[in-house]
Amino acid sequence: MIGLWAFVAYICVIILWNVVIKRGIGEAMVIGFVVVAVFGGAQAPGLMWAGIRAAATEEVVFAASAFVFMGFLLGRTGLVDRLVDMLNSLLGRLRGGPAYVSTVASALFGTISGSGSGNAAAVGSITIPWMMRANIDPRLAATVVAGNAGLGIAFPPSSSLFILTGLGAVSSLVSAEALFLSLFAGGAWLLLYRLVLMWALVRRYGIGPVDPGLIQPLRRTFAAGWPSLLIFLGIAVPVVLTTGAVAAWLDAWAGAGTMEAVSIITWIPVLVILVTLVVGRRSLPRGPRGWWDLLGEAGPKYGVIGVVLFFAFAASTVLGELGMGEELTSLLSAIDAPAFVLALIVGVIVLAAAAPLTSTATMVAVGSVAFTALVGAGVSPTVAAVAVLMFASTEGASPPGAAPIYIASGIAGVDPTRTFLPLLLWYVLPTLLITTLVAVGFLPIPG
Repeated sequence: MIGLWAFVAYICVIILWNVVIKRGIGEAMVIGFVVVAVFGGAQAPGLMWAGIRAAATEEVVFAASAFVFMGFLLGRTGLVDRLVDMLNSLLGRLRGGPAYVSTVASALFGTISGSGSGNAAAVGSITIPWMMRANIDPRLAATVVAGNAGLGIAFPPSSSLFILTGLGAVSSLVSAEALFLSLFAGGAWLLLYRLVLMWALVRRYGIGPVDPGLIQPLRRTFAAGWPSLLIFLGIAVPVVLTTGAVAAWLDAWAGAGTMEAVSIITWIPVLVILVTLVVGRRSLPRGPRGWWDLLGEAGPKYGVIGVVLFFAFAASTVLGELGMGEELTSLLSAIDAPAFVLALIVGVIVLAAAAPLTSTATMVAVGSVAFTALVGAGVSPTVAAVAVLMFASTEGASPPGAAPIYIASGIAGVDPTRTFLPLLLWYVLPTLLITTLVAVGFLPIPG
């Protein structure tokens, strides 16, 4: 059971270093990687080199950085503001309209940002002050944004989707393209719950509608903001080219397997960035000095996600070499329990990993194991993959280590610890239950 003990030590070290000692998550991931390798004894140097080499050649490391820059540009150019303005025109007259808009905007932005922290920063910077102006309690505003920060993971085409389906144990049974409709249905269950939750909270706290003076007609916001919708072309084009009838026609024309060479995880952020540069060009610098300052502003974001993702992949490789996957699968398969109970156990494992890690790092660390355990319990591969992603969508809401909690609380100016209990009760535990019900088929999804 060396692999399992190494995994337990890995999670404990990350939590200790990041939460208790309060050092950066990047440092925690590096130390966690070293601790995992030490479990290999005399083979530790070789394991470390194997992990570093695997991480250095991983396409996802580049893609995740591209997703980060994409999210930064979307916020910098104001395209997120325009999307929210249009949503405000549709929903602002509802009681608690800003909270509903924040929930829906988190789902929309999350699909393209690939980052719970980026989601909380981009959506929260707009909707938290807006909610507070609408007399929504700052703690509640921060809780809503942090609770929804990971929602995009449960909707295609999240970066976590491509990471999960790129893992060997998963890719042989289900593809990213085959998951799109099923994951959308799974995400819809979580979004529906959150909208019902907002309905209940609006009435519990007596929240009214937005001041009519702050709501613009839809025709005006659409006229000003419709170009921002073009960013979704960056998602649609790679998906259309690599799936369905269009992909089949292109393969027939250019040769079988041609479209398989098109990497969705690479081209989605690249194309969205290109569209953003065109649509938001008036908000971008004109000269070299301005671009240097802008890139300098974006640079620190890479320091965190780059280190976290690189060493998450490296540690995952070492854990695989130590046999963690086989050990955990064997342990779970030895549990003689109903599918509902086993799905709950898998969910708790994914939640434990997602609490200190990003969703992408969670997929690398435990995605294969969780998927294999669910399939072994009789869950279809498609539903199993959707369930793993839905479990991981608690990334932003899991105290005490989730970065979106501190981002949202900082924007709202509240003590982060005051959001811990409501996040657990309103978001983490319900997501665990809803996803388990999806895994056992009680809440149906295609697949």
